[in-house]
Amino acid sequence: MPIENWSDNVLLVELADDPQFTDDMTALLEAVGARENLDVVLNFQHVTFLNSSNIAKLLKLRKIVAVTRGRKLRLCAISTHVWGVFLVTGLDKIFDVYDDVASGLASLHLDGG
Repeated sequence: MPIENWSDNVLLVELADDPQFTDDMTALLEAVGARENLDVVLNFQHVTFLNSSNIAKLLKLRKIVAVTRGRKLRLCAISTHVWGVFLVTGLDKIFDVYDDVASGLASLHLDGG
């Protein structure tokens, strides 16, 4: 399953390209909606492109997790092509991005999570 309870308050999500990306993000938004004290780590290792719908779901997730609830959202292992989309759209300035999942998970603990 792409959404894993890594700990009591951390969800680790393995994303893939559409249509799986959309399905996984929909399930994640439901999970986050049901539990308030969650930090989220998204693994982009298998994502090779993003469309506007994907970006909208990421922004919605950020709004719920980071803005509304003050929790942490980490994006990890973003490919060069997808990183280009982040740079062009300015997403690189609003998301916390890490080279790999281990670094993203470690950052939760370093930040007191």
